[in-house]
Amino acid sequence: MFWKRSKSPAPSAPRGHEIPAGQRVYAIGDIHGRDDLFAEMIGMIRADHAARGPAEMTLILLGDLVDRGPASAEVVERAMRLGDEFSDVRMLIGNHEECFLAALTGDVRRLRYFMRIGGDATIRSYWRGDLAFEDASFEEVAERLPTLVPPDHVDFLGGGEDMVEIGDYAFVHAGVRPGVPLEKQALSDLRWIRDEFLDDLGDHGKVIVHGHSITAAPDEQANRIGIDVGAFRSGVLAGIGLEGDRRWFLFARESEVQANAA
Repeated sequence: MFWKRSKSPAPSAPRGHEIPAGQRVYAIGDIHGRDDLFAEMIGMIRADHAARGPAEMTLILLGDLVDRGPASAEVVERAMRLGDEFSDVRMLIGNHEECFLAALTGDVRRLRYFMRIGGDATIRSYWRGDLAFEDASFEEVAERLPTLVPPDHVDFLGGGEDMVEIGDYAFVHAGVRPGVPLEKQALSDLRWIRDEFLDDLGDHGKVIVHGHSITAAPDEQANRIGIDVGAFRSGVLAGIGLEGDRRWFLFARESEVQANAA
């Protein structure tokens, strides 16, 4: 289901929060099967990093690599190869990765839920064989899917993290439970929370950089920065760069990808 939060006017997040000296961090919002935008974003980050001069770079994927868009398998494959180029790549487990891994257990009930939230697109990206996906029963899909997803894809997704802390920033997929210390956050909240986090204006100890909740543009608040702009539907994938007390945004746009390919 496409969920879009209306963006109410709010002051930009105040400066003063810092990444440790000598480090540069890039984070990419929810990719959701848009490998075309993912490839474009990696190229933009590569160029931006080179133009800004030497620094130790960390690249963070905020989760929800899969579902809804047409090329989830390709996104996972590209994400797995990032370590060949970048020395520090961190990947967070989003709620869609959680559901994908659950669907791979062969449990039909979990498979049905996974498909209901956009997992059918992921399954199509892996589906092979003589049996058309459209003709397969839920039971057949539940039985065959674990044999179609490469084990290294499963290991990669299952090996993701739930929080990355760097300097004055904490990177999570969905958000945090207000009033709960970062080290005591529940996995369910880090991967699924929405309104309780989005509506809270309190200090979380660090600025929270997150995805999961779609807005038309990056959502900068005093205590958090949301960078899920609905890539699978909007045709725009957002990223953020952080260095010292500076921050900037990058956008991979479907229109530019198509123009470059023409």
